[in-house]
Amino acid sequence: MHDFGFVRVGAASPKIKVADPAFNVREIARLIQEAEEKEIAVLVFPELALTGYTCGDLFLQESFRREAVEQLFRLAEETKDTDVLAVVGVPLAVEQRLYNCAAVLQRGQILGVVPKMYIPNQREFYEKRWFSSGYAISCEKSEIDLNGRKVPFGRLLFHSPAPAYTLTVEICEDLWAVIPPSSYAALKGANIIANLSASNEVVAKSEYRQQLVLQQSARCIAAYVYAAAGVFESTTDTVFGGECLIAENGYLLAASPRFRRESSLISALVDVHLLEGDRLVNKTFADAADREGREISYRTVTVTHRRRYTVDATNFDRPVSSHPFIPADPALRDKRCEEIFHIQVAGLARRLEHTGSRRAVLGLSGGLDSTLALLATVRTFDVLERDRREILAVTMPGFGTTGETYTNAVRLARTLGVTLQEIDIRPACRQHFADIGHDPDLYDVTFENVQARERTQILMDLANKHNGLVIGTGDLSELALGWVTYSGDHISHYAINCGIPKTLVRYLVQWVADHVAEPPVREVLTRILATPISPELLPPGEAGEISQKTEEIIGPYELHDFFLYYFLRYGMAPAKVAFLAERAFAGRYPSSEIKKWLRVFYRRFFSQQFKRSCLPDGPKVGSVCLSPRADWRMPSDAEVAAWLAELEE
Repeated sequence: MHDFGFVRVGAASPKIKVADPAFNVREIARLIQEAEEKEIAVLVFPELALTGYTCGDLFLQESFRREAVEQLFRLAEETKDTDVLAVVGVPLAVEQRLYNCAAVLQRGQILGVVPKMYIPNQREFYEKRWFSSGYAISCEKSEIDLNGRKVPFGRLLFHSPAPAYTLTVEICEDLWAVIPPSSYAALKGANIIANLSASNEVVAKSEYRQQLVLQQSARCIAAYVYAAAGVFESTTDTVFGGECLIAENGYLLAASPRFRRESSLISALVDVHLLEGDRLVNKTFADAADREGREISYRTVTVTHRRRYTVDATNFDRPVSSHPFIPADPALRDKRCEEIFHIQVAGLARRLEHTGSRRAVLGLSGGLDSTLALLATVRTFDVLERDRREILAVTMPGFGTTGETYTNAVRLARTLGVTLQEIDIRPACRQHFADIGHDPDLYDVTFENVQARERTQILMDLANKHNGLVIGTGDLSELALGWVTYSGDHISHYAINCGIPKTLVRYLVQWVADHVAEPPVREVLTRILATPISPELLPPGEAGEISQKTEEIIGPYELHDFFLYYFLRYGMAPAKVAFLAERAFAGRYPSSEIKKWLRVFYRRFFSQQFKRSCLPDGPKVGSVCLSPRADWRMPSDAEVAAWLAELEE
């Protein structure tokens, strides 16, 4: 059993009564108990939840403040048998000043108290009438006396070794500051940020508030847990919606509906290992920690969870997309496809202009990759106001070419209005077989690669002849697996698809068909989209069908793209990649098959690095890229043993 770096966090907005701490404690305690049952490790409540945010001048009443402290200890006592780390809002008087505070509780103990730093005093907010800023006193290594007990107070980090996380706390307006306190805390190691809020509801504020939460989680490379006061606050001048949000590095994991008439509790698994991996890669974050991080000190409070939090198929409810390169929302997917297409076009246009090349030359097989390359090239020529006939699409039938793909290639070139040239490579390949003494009836790697290199030679020579550039058609997934012929389709003058994974190629072609292509072109693209993925290097079957289907040989591309994303984007360990894949592809691939193809992925990725070390130029379009210049540097002779060994444990 593993936790894989996942920590379940929660945000709650309780049903309260304003100025009735005894009532509020009962409901808060009930929600903590519910969180315990749901295996939530960290639970965040709203700002001043113990008393209610809208108490006004009642905060200045001594008996009321004393009652709040007594009820805080009562809450600690009533939840002493729970393992949940609860963060609860409470007003506290310290050295003749009143502070809007967050008390952090666990198993009957108050582990620390964090004051609000930025006190709003504009429009509907006038907190400075009652509260002082936490910046008003020296918070470093400070303590306060609560009912005779010494409690850490000020800028605090709450560190738990198991499950491993470091929590910081800020309160409402702190998030709206130019530099939120959590920015400094993140530089000191905090990877979970709790925000106790009483942000009221006005038109469009919810959208802006969500943007703030998402942006701060992204800027800090952290999880952000936000809990806001609900509808049971006083409505004298303001209404509160009880919005709760959980975000991770710019992505919203969970959100509660607003304006609920009952208590709400949301939770999500946040991936601390993922956040740590991103911080490890991000040297800007490290530089900021070295510089700005030195300006403010934090005291660390150790948190001990007695409960062992593990994740498995029964309790893992974090959404995991089986196609991480492809947005699930159709509108967003279309937007991304349009953006990628424009990046391809902009890159090729600049290269053509810079080199003074008059023509573009590419091999057109009738498959998805060469189709996308041709579509982007055609668009580039349109943007540059060049004649499409200056694009030379070359179809080169070989021993494995089928009638369907050949027909699709010819139709596509003609409907797009580019120049089409056909060169049968079989005579040249037979001559080469004879030259090197290879049996043409032996369908081995030599048989296949002779064809790939012959095609590349033809394209290069045509480019020389016509003052053109050879446009590469290979994609990111093929580069990751080394599913390219060295000095064959491996080589081009500009690799326009090199940053696009195989699973995304299909959606890009579909997007062009739906949004760009004229009806005759759209019809051909529909036929191409229905064609199996194949290099077509082995002779077709008896009925003329494709006999060499790539995914039957190296495994499903959707699995390999999934592996590639988590391996390269986050440096994720093999066991965790397998675990996530099992969740993402549940009901589609058994665990044994996922691990089988994951082993294939690692073996091929490591053994084929030498091909990636000398790739041609091509545009980076996403966060995962294998260019030896832009993103990925790896020794060609690195051993894969450690990665494979973990899958056997």
